[in-house]
Amino acid sequence: MRINYETIVKDTDPKLRNKSKPVDLPLSPKHLALAKKMLRYVKDSRDEDKAEKYNLRPAVGLAAPQVGEFVHIIMVMVDTEDQEPMIYLLANPKIVSHSVQQAALKGGEGCLSVEIVHEGFVKRAARITVRAYDILAQQEVLIKEHGYAAIVIQHEIDHLNGILFYDHINTQDPWALSENMLVIE
Repeated sequence: MRINYETIVKDTDPKLRNKSKPVDLPLSPKHLALAKKMLRYVKDSRDEDKAEKYNLRPAVGLAAPQVGEFVHIIMVMVDTEDQEPMIYLLANPKIVSHSVQQAALKGGEGCLSVEIVHEGFVKRAARITVRAYDILAQQEVLIKEHGYAAIVIQHEIDHLNGILFYDHINTQDPWALSENMLVIE
């Protein structure tokens, strides 16, 4: 079965708040197939013709819980200044260190699983170091990211713990700035 927008688990489903479990390595055929479907969704969602044909909403990331599989697999694809996007297809990602400095996207965050707009800064670490198994390279890796890429990775890792982006928004003052916070355009 192909993942499309209709198969994405929405935040109205309480299952999306479940905590996921790490996967065994090497990946089982089932988990490898899941990872490849997630990669295909994100890649194809960035192609207008394929997005329309297969009912895909544009995405820069996807976590296994969003497709109903409560395991530690995430997919992130972020454009870079080069021609090729940065692609991470990761199993068992864990943030092992992060900056004290916070960062947030200027317009807030969105999510395939969230159909209602939630306005406000989603405060996250500006820089992170992640330890994970890189499914494409088939090896353990240590990833250091900052800015937009770090935000996307944190967003997807949150899904593994049943956390949604709007859980990070200050309900009293959604657009409140923290001291030294990096606001990313």
